[in-house]
Amino acid sequence: MKDTFDERNPRKAWMSLLAKAPEGRVAALLDGHTPRPDFTWLRAPEIGSTMVQARTGGTGAPFNMGEMTVTRCALTLRCGMVGHAYIQGRRKPDAEAAALVDALMQTEAAPEIESAVLAPLAAEAFARKSTRAKKAAATKVDFFTMARGDD
Repeated sequence: MKDTFDERNPRKAWMSLLAKAPEGRVAALLDGHTPRPDFTWLRAPEIGSTMVQARTGGTGAPFNMGEMTVTRCALTLRCGMVGHAYIQGRRKPDAEAAALVDALMQTEAAPEIESAVLAPLAAEAFARKSTRAKKAAATKVDFFTMARGDD
């Protein structure tokens, strides 16, 4: 089965941004914008592991590469919206902040949260990707074929 990305589902995009954010960044952006709302835990942050799959050459058959540590949690806001988070590593505060952002993005506060939290995260992720691409481009070697004259 091929991996697909559904552009019509914005939740996938913001969950990806939250999961890949640097340590403490989501909490800093969220706390800098608004006080944290009251919530109850559906599943308190817990640390576990998940199997990571890879593909040979990026397109081949999937295989189990190994396990990765993740922190997950789920919470519900007073208004009833549920937020989930899966964060790479052992980062309980980051998982809590990501779950809060996920829940808030499903409320009427979504435009403010998107501009205060998700837009900066997207810009930072793009900058990191561009920097990495520039470093890779600097090491690029162009090979070309010359006629050897021994036909």
